[in-house]
Amino acid sequence: MRVLLLILIIVAHNQVFGQRFISKQSEVTFFSEAPLENIKATNTKATSLLDTSSGEIVFSVPIREFEFRKSLMKKHFNENYMDSEKFPKSTFKGKISGYRMADGKYQAMAMGEMTIHGVTRKVQIPGTWDAKGERIVLEANFPVSLEDYQIKVPKILFSNIAEQVEVNIHFTFVPHVSK
Repeated sequence: MRVLLLILIIVAHNQVFGQRFISKQSEVTFFSEAPLENIKATNTKATSLLDTSSGEIVFSVPIREFEFRKSLMKKHFNENYMDSEKFPKSTFKGKISGYRMADGKYQAMAMGEMTIHGVTRKVQIPGTWDAKGERIVLEANFPVSLEDYQIKVPKILFSNIAEQVEVNIHFTFVPHVSK
């Protein structure tokens, strides 16, 4: 009887703690298409946690880690638009639906709250869930309106920056081993 109880405890422990995944690799990009100049930036320093038993996901993107092809773009992005001293990260906290743990690629929907530039909004983000063995890849492409997050663009630069930017996320997850 004690052996059976011990086995049940071990299985329950693995069921509770074996469902958490951590991002091993990440890439968050944004693209702004404007008449005078297209702007693209990439960030590979985002982090994320995923609980497959509940579908809960959180991610954090450090704003200063976006890389641009011109250093002046990065300076203007951090100082003039994103106020990264005051708002050092963007975050998402929510749940994913439509996923399965079986190997394969599935359409999924993340619903939750995204915070950018200190403004939190409820969002729904369509994407894909690709499971293979103990690896999960999440990808999504969605628009972000600068006005929705109170990101001000000086009128003189309005033709340089789009009112809406395309954001792409790519997270590769592996099982989180708790110590």
